[in-house]
Amino acid sequence: MTSDKAGTPATIALIATEVGVSITTVSKVLNGRTDVAAQTRARVEASLAEHGYRRRSRRPPAVTGHIDLVFHEFDAAWAMEVLRGVEAVTSPARVELVISQLDGSHRPPRHWADDVLARNPLGVLLVLCHPTESQRRQLHRQRIPFVVLDTDSATESSVPTVGSNNFNGGLLATRHLLDLGHRRIAVISGPADVLCSRARVAGYRSALDEAGLPAEPGLIRYGHFTGETGYEHGLDLLDRSDRPTAVFAGSDMQAMGLIRAARRLGLRVPADLSVVGYDNVPMAEWSATPLTTVDQHVQDMAGTATRMLLDLARGVAVPMTRIDLVTELVVRESTARWEPRDATA
Repeated sequence: MTSDKAGTPATIALIATEVGVSITTVSKVLNGRTDVAAQTRARVEASLAEHGYRRRSRRPPAVTGHIDLVFHEFDAAWAMEVLRGVEAVTSPARVELVISQLDGSHRPPRHWADDVLARNPLGVLLVLCHPTESQRRQLHRQRIPFVVLDTDSATESSVPTVGSNNFNGGLLATRHLLDLGHRRIAVISGPADVLCSRARVAGYRSALDEAGLPAEPGLIRYGHFTGETGYEHGLDLLDRSDRPTAVFAGSDMQAMGLIRAARRLGLRVPADLSVVGYDNVPMAEWSATPLTTVDQHVQDMAGTATRMLLDLARGVAVPMTRIDLVTELVVRESTARWEPRDATA
């Protein structure tokens, strides 16, 4: 049983008296209920933390049950790779999945933790989304572990996370195009407010800087990791006299949209335009022009995160809370050496 600073057992009644609220209110906070005023909740949380209060009951070692798999949004190709990686671990362990998505948001809504607690999963695996501080406390008090699968490589050390090295991915992709003789290289990345998008662009900038080339603002584009974004930016970038001869796309779907735009404008890939994607989803290898791409080993990331989550659910301490997988370039047929042929080279 936890005790206060004087050695007196820290009970719910003691916390309620100290804060000046009812025992019911303290119980609601402990059980993750949201029908408590924010100011009151904050005072109760502060008192609980000061006394080091923890629930007496312990969750038994987890061997069967389900985990919640939460996507920030469903992307058919990328999400399927995540799902394959997760199921490769959960299926042999006879652990089921409850799958949901947040319609593109990177933060769950306020009621989310209440729904999770009602399902009482072994744990929660969040893909490209993060619980709020309040939601973390709710999960922690109910002894429900969570792990974040996030490619931004910058979550807090207290949050168990599996990611990849996005800066290196952007660096590898751009160096490859430079080695092929390209000098006008554009980049299409994901949302500007998402760190993995900016990290890939930072790798692109670093490679250009190594080659003594400026990073032209007009050749740096942001959007969504979708084929539509690749297509729209592709039409704009390629329908100009000073068009780039190569483009590094922040996802394979963007790259495929870009290739479609190039074909609409009468450009051949890779004879007129070299394209590098990102993710190495299966269709990248089997598209009409097999795609050169950066492999961030999505299935391995997902499997590693799932194993970490199941260890935490069983009460096994994990040796590290931050794992970054390496990225590597997979060269196929969408890139080729550029020989200057006209003023656009």
